[in-house]
Amino acid sequence: MHSATSTPSVLFSLQDQVALVTGAGRGLGLSMACALASHGASVWLNGRDAAGLSGAVEQVQAAGHATGGTAQALPFDVTDEAAASAAVQRIIEAQGRLDLLVNNVGQRRRLPFDDLPASALRELLEANLVSAWHLCREVARPMRAQGFGRIINVTSIAGPIARAGDAAYTTSKGALDALTRALAAELGPHGINVNAIAPGYFATDTNAAMVEDEATTSWLRQCSSLGRWGQPEEIGGAAVFLASPAASYVTGQVLVVDGGYLAHF
Repeated sequence: MHSATSTPSVLFSLQDQVALVTGAGRGLGLSMACALASHGASVWLNGRDAAGLSGAVEQVQAAGHATGGTAQALPFDVTDEAAASAAVQRIIEAQGRLDLLVNNVGQRRRLPFDDLPASALRELLEANLVSAWHLCREVARPMRAQGFGRIINVTSIAGPIARAGDAAYTTSKGALDALTRALAAELGPHGINVNAIAPGYFATDTNAAMVEDEATTSWLRQCSSLGRWGQPEEIGGAAVFLASPAASYVTGQVLVVDGGYLAHF
């Protein structure tokens, strides 16, 4: 059992921890992977594009240089259950344990409700919910055996709130919030903490067009307490906290990182 102490270097230390971060090739996934490595974790970076992961591995490796954190690429499609299971087994065989899973992969399809067929909803749920469900099941086995584990699901502020034309995404993220609570209840007795991070508006590559649009940026200034876009590296602290001994008594929670969007009116 990992216990929290008042010593800062220990309180947020991830030394000897092994982590798997999905969707870690860029954006928030890469930022979280860098933050985990900078606190000493051995991080396995997932993405579908093996070639695209090489640059990410270099960044994460550099971030972990001072603390002994490391990075390795682990390309697979999270919606391929056989590949996902094999990836978890590879980590266990290579390092003997797996302490942290960050389910970061997510897809979005903005369409009016009437224009979105059920088949499109099923596809989005496979990527945003079912893949997380499967990976949680796979990592829970070794985590139970070692009596310790941390699972972090990356949801969205679109889980508790909604806007027109985004029903499928909101449904999938709301369900991931619910899964987080359910697994916290089920896995807690085995020493496994399950939490979520709900990002708000971040200036990632995916949101580049919105960031460059002055009307959107002006709207965000008025609709959030901090009045600006979040920078990708600002998500890292939340991931480190939930992974670290500092969060040893935190489970079943959704940590919102949105610059005060949900708090502001």
